[in-house]
Amino acid sequence: MEKLFFILFCFRKDGRTGTFVVGNDHFPASLLDLSSVVESYKTYDDSALVKTADVSQMIMVRESGEASPDVVENRHGLTPPMRDTRRRRFRKEPDLNPELVQRVEKDLVNIMSGGTVENLDILYTSNFINGQAGDENARNANKKAPAAPAAKPEVPGPGVNAGEPDRTDSDDSDDSM
Repeated sequence: MEKLFFILFCFRKDGRTGTFVVGNDHFPASLLDLSSVVESYKTYDDSALVKTADVSQMIMVRESGEASPDVVENRHGLTPPMRDTRRRRFRKEPDLNPELVQRVEKDLVNIMSGGTVENLDILYTSNFINGQAGDENARNANKKAPAAPAAKPEVPGPGVNAGEPDRTDSDDSDDSM
């Protein structure tokens, strides 16, 4: 005679907490939102994948003594690379000056059409970083005197062993056998 085995989920009125029943064992369960959507796939022929669903919630089953989570969202996703994903991937955009954005867009359009940048604030900033005065001509301030070539060390020419005897691959072998 076969023993009947059943699985049952019973959720309370809040829709987030409940009980997971397996046979005669009862476990507390919680419905949690995932921090990002997870796509699930299946295959019929072991070569082509077919998307089957977008998963955005999971049921977390706990041991009887464990406390239930205080939040309704699982911050860390399903896998270790998704740890703290909302903070890392969906962070606030920095505040940008609209005039600066328009000026940069205009400069990019000029560069792409074969022109040049109209303002030289970038050169002025690089001069300031290099410790040069900003009142100088920005084009001439970046020019440096050419450095003298470094002296090359004396290296023996090809075919010269510099006092070492000729070695073959057999000299490197181990004769201890």
